[in-house]
Amino acid sequence: MGKAKTTAGLKGATPASRPLRALTREALLERFEHALTQHDGFAGAHCVHELWMRGEIPLNVEALLERLWSAARASVPDWLPMRYVAWLPAAYEVASRFSAEGRGRSNLYLVLLDYSDSRDEPYGVYVGASHYSPADRFDQHKAGIRAAGSVLKRGLEVLTGPVLHLQRIPRAQAADIEERLAEALRAEGLFVQGGH
Repeated sequence: MGKAKTTAGLKGATPASRPLRALTREALLERFEHALTQHDGFAGAHCVHELWMRGEIPLNVEALLERLWSAARASVPDWLPMRYVAWLPAAYEVASRFSAEGRGRSNLYLVLLDYSDSRDEPYGVYVGASHYSPADRFDQHKAGIRAAGSVLKRGLEVLTGPVLHLQRIPRAQAADIEERLAEALRAEGLFVQGGH
């Protein structure tokens, strides 16, 4: 199985589309191992993501993430988190309920927040909208530029995957979706900041 075969059917695939859904667990693990030997972060990310969405044991997901980041850091897509988050499948499901019409300059973004020092569930999420890219806006928060205190103090990384379909949308729709997405995530039991 060469690199072309590993990435077959994945070109342009988003994590929400789950292009490897039809594969067995064993086939996913085999494909993952091959992706590591090829230093193919994109193919490996889709394998990890599919196992994660199926409810793979957290310890296994963490081990796969560590191996992937070690073997293929340069080609791992930005939508794959660097650490295991139990509620990530719920975030995908909730975000999939929202859509926008037309093109614009606004982007929805989610930031993983660290509450391991004060809550039983160690992670929360910040919901925001900006005309900057999610990565650039996260960097601004961390630099103290128009920063939300929760992101400045507790922000770990941007969770790009669940809201990939909510990029480059009209500003008014982004503001509306930001608020409704935050409420929907709260309704699923997540600890949510932002969303205003």
